[in-house]
Amino acid sequence: MEPLSQRIVLIVRKTRLEELTVRFNTVEQARFYIEHLGADFGDYEAEDRIYQQAVLTAETSLRRFGRVQKLDRSFLPNFLFPPEALVVVLGQDGLVANTLKYLSGQPVIGVNPDPARWDGVLLPFKVCDLASITLAAQTGTRPTRSITMARARLSDGQELHAVNDLFIGPRSHVSARYEVHVGGRSETHSSSGLIVSTGLGSTGWFRSLLAGAAGIAGQSMKGSIKELREKGFPWDADHLHFTVREPFPSRTTQTGLVFGKVTREQPLRLVSQMAGYGVIFSDGIEADYLEFNSGMTAVIDVAERNGCLVC
Repeated sequence: MEPLSQRIVLIVRKTRLEELTVRFNTVEQARFYIEHLGADFGDYEAEDRIYQQAVLTAETSLRRFGRVQKLDRSFLPNFLFPPEALVVVLGQDGLVANTLKYLSGQPVIGVNPDPARWDGVLLPFKVCDLASITLAAQTGTRPTRSITMARARLSDGQELHAVNDLFIGPRSHVSARYEVHVGGRSETHSSSGLIVSTGLGSTGWFRSLLAGAAGIAGQSMKGSIKELREKGFPWDADHLHFTVREPFPSRTTQTGLVFGKVTREQPLRLVSQMAGYGVIFSDGIEADYLEFNSGMTAVIDVAERNGCLVC
């Protein structure tokens, strides 16, 4: 396919100023609210100004290489990405992760719209770089990184993918009840839920849980668990890791099976015992969830498709 005929999907997000304006109807009402609380409204305006300029510059640059469609992040779950599309995400990191899980191998360029504000682990490029890298990304001559994703499959046929991690547990601050089965072992748990992490997500929420467990135990972690806590594991690893949050021992619940590895050959299977408050959500997006209630079985394993991030 000729590059100029290729679809380019530009993923954008609302700034804090735009969200406040929607909430309070006008910019001036939003200003009154923020300044009344003693905060600097000028920071909101500066962030919005820089981001809107980045969107305009990126869109103009990308039009040289194909047909550009701008898409707000709120439409990601329902958008059908053309298989040949190039996807450009105008950060932050969370927007890149949230985009990747809805794709089927399309290359993604992560662009940092405001390097002075955002670190951008998944945003290796600036807006000005698009002019020099877009064509190479379209033709497959630019190097890419493969990113392993996690998948949750429910017994009713529903599926949910994750680029960073899956959370399985209660919707609110109550105990999650479930059976856990992995590697020929099984237990009944009462906990505040499980986290199943990919390599990409292993230095985030997963890492903090390991650090908290070590702190509570009052001792240093050893061996492979220590290495996971300090370095995580590769983005393209052929496995996942899970850990249980705050497992509670009782006459009917156990705490021996609270950490482990998940592979395609050895998936994690969970059976819900939660009457009406169980959920599974991915990558910290609580609004994008599956209900996981009594009798429902969830199988967690390595997804069949990978993310593709342009380097």
